[in-house]
Amino acid sequence: MTIISPSLLACDFVNIEAELNHFTEVKDIWFHLDIMDGHFVPNLTFGQTIIKLIAKKTNQLLDAHFMVSNPDFYIEELKDYGLHNFTFHVEACDNPLELLLRAKKYYPSVGISLKPGTELSVLSDDILKEIDLLLVMSVEPGFGGQSFIENTYNKLNDITDAKEKHGYNFNVQVDGGVSNANSHKLIKHGCNNLVAGSYVFKDGPTTYLSKIDSLRN
Repeated sequence: MTIISPSLLACDFVNIEAELNHFTEVKDIWFHLDIMDGHFVPNLTFGQTIIKLIAKKTNQLLDAHFMVSNPDFYIEELKDYGLHNFTFHVEACDNPLELLLRAKKYYPSVGISLKPGTELSVLSDDILKEIDLLLVMSVEPGFGGQSFIENTYNKLNDITDAKEKHGYNFNVQVDGGVSNANSHKLIKHGCNNLVAGSYVFKDGPTTYLSKIDSLRN
């Protein structure tokens, strides 16, 4: 089953608990947390207090995407907050393998993210053997509502080829401009975890579950 990861950055934050409750019985979803520092990307989102609150209010797995200049700071800072997945950007660190191995001590799943202009070749064989998830950005990180970058499919083809050739076992997540217009093609190209924010939340709670179903079917 393809995991759908609704990006909470697009939900009604004033009524966050009610928003979370709409998904209580939905299977195979992660709540995607876009954590931005205003430095690595030109936007600032929520921090530790909100993450801790969300963790207390939901039974769904939490998927944290750190668009920050110092992801190493958050590894131990958030280790007791109940995060399932911890993803950081390869562009934000000098030694991604060291960071990856340290994060794996605390989190069930650890991922690395690539900006649209960053090629798969920047990740060593050692990294690709160790990661649990590879996040492919299909828009420039920092803001929601951007258009999907079509070259994403080429990158997914490269990832699929590498997985088949070397036997890598990581999940592939795509984030940015995902909707039912491209989700099925993304799945065919090897993606098994789709992040969707605006598409899931824009039409209100009565459509949330049907939107999730439409991304899979």
